Amino acid sequence: MKPILQYKSIFISDVHLGTKGCQAGKLLEFFKNTRSEKLYCVGDIIDVWALQKNFYWPQAHNDVIQKILRKARHGTEVFYVIGNHDEVFRKFIPMHFGQIKMINRVIHQSVQNKKYLVVHGDAWDGVMRYAKWLSKLGSIAYEMLLRLNIVINFFRKMRGKTYWSLAKYLKYKVKNAVKYIGEYERTIAQYGKKKKFDGIICGHIHHATNEDFDGVNYLNCGDWVESCTALAENYDGTFEIIYWDKIRKDYVNVDEDEMISSNTVEDDQLKKAS
Repeated sequence: MKPILQYKSIFISDVHLGTKGCQAGKLLEFFKNTRSEKLYCVGDIIDVWALQKNFYWPQAHNDVIQKILRKARHGTEVFYVIGNHDEVFRKFIPMHFGQIKMINRVIHQSVQNKKYLVVHGDAWDGVMRYAKWLSKLGSIAYEMLLRLNIVINFFRKMRGKTYWSLAKYLKYKVKNAVKYIGEYERTIAQYGKKKKFDGIICGHIHHATNEDFDGVNYLNCGDWVESCTALAENYDGTFEIIYWDKIRKDYVNVDEDEMISSNTVEDDQLKKAS
């Protein structure tokens, strides 16, 4: 096993605790094998929209919250930036939950003394701004795709194949979805340039990336539903995207993967139904 990964700052977003698509088990693995001075939770950590429709909260989801609280108690500076799926908390900000600062946005000063606006990003989503009902309808359709993912991957696992995301596949194959991602990235980067930020760190669209738009460093954390990605700032001030699925075999006993996977409950349910 490799040593613990050490970073100056870690950024995660779109965990969607409270949904069956959330890969909480893998996030717990990631937390166990990483340390940082600062941890930014960049929105949609808890999916209140989903919980209001159907309450789902397994032990692994509770463990994620407890792990974040424990990191805060042990000296990690933790920021919880609120997103659209947990927007109910915006009524109460700014506030503290234990040692965790809950805010709408925050400025991150990098090691290289650059200013990054850290924000979930839903305010720059045209669908969210002008047709919120459509966004919620899209959320329901997305959740249906994730449920279908569970069935597909149950049979893939029986055949010895690795996890595959139908939702992610469709997102990158549908022309309009690709166009939407590109427009979103440019729009939020333009805002950063207008406000004289060196960069923007966000989430929302479940697409991890590190790009430059007209002099603005656009960074997206990705998600813990399809991609299992995080953004990390190294001690030299550079940023990297961590693709946990690609490196977890170096930190986790692969033979016991499914024992700690957040999808174990769904697999058991499928076995009982078959």
